[in-house]
Amino acid sequence: MKQNPQQPGGGRPAARPGGLAVRLDRYFHVRERGSTFPREIRGGLATFFAMAYIIVLNPLIIGTAEDMNGETLGIPQVAATTALVGGVITILMGVVSRYPFALAAGMGLNVIVAYSLAPEMTWADAMGVLILEGAVLLLLVLTGFRTAVFRAIPPELKSAIAVGVGLFLALVGFVNAGFIRRVPDAAGTTVPVQLGDGNLSGWPILVFVVGLLLTIALIVNRVRGAMLIGITAATAVAIAIEALAEVGPMDAGGGEVNPEGWSLTVPSLPAAVGDVVSLPDFSLIGHFNLFGSFANAGTIAVILLIFTLLLADFFDTMGTMVGVAGQADLLDEEGNVPRAREVLIVDSLGTIAGGVAPASVNTVFAESAAGVGEGARTGIAPVVTGALFLVATLFSPLVELVPFEAATPVLVIVGFMMATQVTKIPFSDYAIGIPAFLTIVMMPFSYSIANGIGVGFISYTVIKVAQGRVREIHPLLWIVAAAFAVYFALGPIKALLGL
Repeated sequence: MKQNPQQPGGGRPAARPGGLAVRLDRYFHVRERGSTFPREIRGGLATFFAMAYIIVLNPLIIGTAEDMNGETLGIPQVAATTALVGGVITILMGVVSRYPFALAAGMGLNVIVAYSLAPEMTWADAMGVLILEGAVLLLLVLTGFRTAVFRAIPPELKSAIAVGVGLFLALVGFVNAGFIRRVPDAAGTTVPVQLGDGNLSGWPILVFVVGLLLTIALIVNRVRGAMLIGITAATAVAIAIEALAEVGPMDAGGGEVNPEGWSLTVPSLPAAVGDVVSLPDFSLIGHFNLFGSFANAGTIAVILLIFTLLLADFFDTMGTMVGVAGQADLLDEEGNVPRAREVLIVDSLGTIAGGVAPASVNTVFAESAAGVGEGARTGIAPVVTGALFLVATLFSPLVELVPFEAATPVLVIVGFMMATQVTKIPFSDYAIGIPAFLTIVMMPFSYSIANGIGVGFISYTVIKVAQGRVREIHPLLWIVAAAFAVYFALGPIKALLGL
C-alpha cells in the first residue's frame, strides 16, 4: 500500500489545521478557561464602557494643567492621545499576556503628573520623566525583581489587596456618580463625606440608582450581558431625561452651573453627523524631552519624583492585577498570576507610551473587572476594548453619550464581587488579620491602591518583628516595606533636603 508522505508509517492523513476560531481558541485558551467568544466580546464591551470616562476625564486633568511656563497640552489633543495609547497598549496586553486586562491613563497617577511634575518643569520634560520611570519599571521586570516581589507577598495579603481594590472600585463608582460627595468646607463639620448633598436629589442620581438596581436584578437572575445591558439601559434613560428636563452639567468649566447636574458628560444626542465623527489631533505625539527635567528641577528632585511615580505605578498595577485575576479565578494555588512577566512588560511599555504620546502613565485598570463580571477570561476581551478605544478617536462624541451615572453602577457591582475574597483571610490570626484589614481599609480611605498596599506591608513587617518571627519575613518584603516607609516620609525628606 502506498504510504502517505506526510504521515510516517502510512495510515490516516494528518488532520488539517483548524480554522481561525479554532486557532484563536487555542492561543487564548478560551474553552480551557471556561469562556466563549460571545462572553469575551461582551466582556470587552463592558470594560470599555466602564472605563471610557477616562477619554473625557484625563484631558480635563492633563490637558488643562499648566507647566512652569504656563503652557497647557490642550483638551482635544490629550483626548486623542488618551484613546490612541489606551487602545494600542490594551490590544498589546490582550495579545501578549492573554489575560482580560485593559489599560489606560491611570487616575491618581495623572494627578501626580499634572500637579507635581508639570509645575516644576515643561510638559516635554514631564513626559521625559514618565519615559524614564517606565524604562526603570521595564528593567525591574526583565531582571525578575518585579515578579519576585509579587511572589514574595503572603497569599492572605494578596486576598486583602483584592478586597481593598473592590472597595476602592465601589467608592470610585459612588463618588463618580455623585452618590457620595465631599462635605463642603463651609459646612462646619468634621465629617469628610456624605450621601449626595446630605440627601439624594437630582435626575443624575436617579439614573445611577435605576442603573444599579436594574443591574443587580439582572445579575441575581443570571442574565447574560447583565452589566452591559445595565449600562446601555441607564444611558438610554439618561438621554431621555436630558432631552425632557434639560438638566445640563454640574460644572461647565467656568463654575458651577447646576449642583444637581451631570457630573461630567451630558448625555445628549448629537445634532448632526458632523458632531458624531471628528478627525483626531495627534500633534502631541513625540512631544517629550528625555533629560530636560534634570536641568529645570534638579537631579535630586527628579529622582524623588521618579521614585514617587515608580512606587505608585508598581503597586497599583500589582494590586489591580491580583484583584481582577482573582475575580476571574485565574490565580494559581499560591495566589500568583501565571505568566505575570508578560503582563508587567506590557504595563511598563504602557508607561513609556504614555510619555511618548503625552497621555500620562498607562496602567492596568481596575475597571477590567467589569469585563470579568461579564464572563471574560482571556485576552480577546482587551482586544475588543482596545479596538473600541481606537474607534473612539474618531467617534469621541458617541463615547461621551455615556455619563458617569450610567456606567458607575457596574463598578459598584464588581466591587462586591471582588470583596467576596475576604473569606480567604484568617482574621483570627492577628499577625495576618491586622495587616489585611489595614490594606483593605486604606485603599478606599486614602483613595489609593498603592497606599493600602504600603500600609499593609509595613504593618505586616512590624508585627512579625514584634512577635520575634523575623525569619517568616521574605527578604524582598524588607526592601519593599523600607521603600514604602521612604515613600510615606517624602514630605519630611524634601523639607530636610530643602526641596
